[in-house]
Amino acid sequence: MKHTLYPKLLFSYVLYGVIGFLIITTFTYHLTFEFVERRDAASLYRESALISSNYAENYFSKSMTLEEIQTQLSMLGEYLSSDIWIVDTQGNIILDTAKPNLVESAEKITDFDITDFGSRYYQIGNFYGKFSNETLSVFSPITVNYKVRGYVLIHKPTYSLINYANGLIMISYETLALLFVAAFIVLILFTYIVYIPIRKITKAADHYAQGDFETKIDIHSSDEIGYLAASLNYMANELNTLEDDQKKFISNVSHDFRSPLTSIKGYVEAMLDGTIPVEMQDKYLNIILFETERLNKLTKSLLELNKFGSHGTMLDITNFDINYTIRMTAQTFEGICKEKRISFDLILTGEKLYVSADMSKIQQVLYNLIDNALKFSHPDSTITIETTEKNEKIFVSVKDTGIGIPKDSIKKIWERFYKTDLSRGKDKKGTGLGLAIVKEIIQAHGENINCISTEGVGTEFIFTLPLAKEK
Repeated sequence: MKHTLYPKLLFSYVLYGVIGFLIITTFTYHLTFEFVERRDAASLYRESALISSNYAENYFSKSMTLEEIQTQLSMLGEYLSSDIWIVDTQGNIILDTAKPNLVESAEKITDFDITDFGSRYYQIGNFYGKFSNETLSVFSPITVNYKVRGYVLIHKPTYSLINYANGLIMISYETLALLFVAAFIVLILFTYIVYIPIRKITKAADHYAQGDFETKIDIHSSDEIGYLAASLNYMANELNTLEDDQKKFISNVSHDFRSPLTSIKGYVEAMLDGTIPVEMQDKYLNIILFETERLNKLTKSLLELNKFGSHGTMLDITNFDINYTIRMTAQTFEGICKEKRISFDLILTGEKLYVSADMSKIQQVLYNLIDNALKFSHPDSTITIETTEKNEKIFVSVKDTGIGIPKDSIKKIWERFYKTDLSRGKDKKGTGLGLAIVKEIIQAHGENINCISTEGVGTEFIFTLPLAKEK
C-alpha cells in the first residue's frame, strides 16, 4: 500500500512556510517600506512647513538674522537626524545645518528645479548629486507677501527608514515563525486525529478486499471517522457472517441435491444393468418419482426465494378477508389430517376480518406454517389457528402441540436450508426453505413474525398484518 497522503501534507506544510517567507520578503517588505516612507515624509513636511512659517519667512522679512536661524535649525536637525537647508528660488543654498559655520558665498545646486518633485512634496534620491547615499528630501515653500522667496529642504538618509522598516519586518518574521510552529502543532494533531485513523481504515479495507474480514479497526472516537470505523467493522462482521452463511448455503444445497440425484442415478443404473428385476421396477420407479418431486419442490422454493432480492418483490396489495383465506387454506390439508388424525381449531375474530396485503403471498405463508405444524404434530392432536385485532393490526397465530423446537435452534429456523436434527429425522421431504420464504414475505409487507416454542410441548408462529381501512 502506497502512503502518499502524509508526504503531501508535509510538502504542503513546507510550501506554506516558503510561500509565507517569500510574501514577507517581497510584498510585505515593499508595503512596509512604502508605509515608513510616507509616514516620515509627512512628518518631515510638517517640520519644514513650521520652519518655513516661523524662521525662514522671518529671515526674508529681515526680522531674524541668518546666525539666529542657523542656531535654532541646527538643534532641530540633530533632533530629526536630518540636514535642513534654506534655498532661494535660484537653487543657492543659503543655510545648511550640516555645516556649523556660515559660508560667505552660497553654494549653488546645479540644475535645481522645484518642479522635479512633481505632484508630491518629497522625493528619494541623491538630490542632484549632493549626497552619496539615497536620501528622503522634503520641501516646503517660503512665502513672503504672497510671493515664493525660497524653499525649506529637509534631507534624511533612507538607511534610517530602512532600519525602521527592517524592524517591522522582523516582527513579521517572528509572527511567521510562530504561525509555522502553530501549523506544525496542527499537523501533529492532524496526524494523530485524522491521518493515523485513516491509515488504519485503509489497511483494514485492504484486508477486506483480500477476503480477510477478521481484521478489526481499533478506533473509538465519536466523530465521523469513528462512525466510519464502526460502520466498516459492522460491515466486515456482516460480510464474514455472510461468507459463512454462503458456505453453509452451498453445502446444504449440495447435500439436498446430491442425495436424491444419487438415489435416482443408482436406481436407474440398477434397472439398466438388470440388477433390479423387471417385476420390482415399479417400486423403484415410485422412489425415483418421489425423489424427483422432492427436487422439483426444492427448485421451486429456491426460485421463490430468489424473487425476494435486495430490492424486495412486487406485491399486489388488496383488501381481503383473512378469516376466509384461513378456512380455505386449512381445507387443502383435509387428506393429511385424516391420515394423521389431526384436527383444526379455528378461533377467528368476527365472521369477516379484512386485511390489506398480497392475498396469494399470505396464502403461501399460511400454507407453509400449517404444513410445518402438521409435519411436527403428533397423531390425534389439534392445530389452533387464531386471529386477533389490536391497534390497527391483525395478529395471526398458528399453534401446534408437537415436538417443539430446541432453544438453541429457534433463532436459526429462519435461515435457508436450516433443519433441526429432529426435522431431518422426522421428514426427509423438507427442504429447509419454507420458513425462510415465510419471513421474506412478511418482511416484504413491512410486518413481523415471531416464534414461541418449547421442546416437547409445541410451537406457535405469530405474524402481523395491517387492518384494512375499507372493506
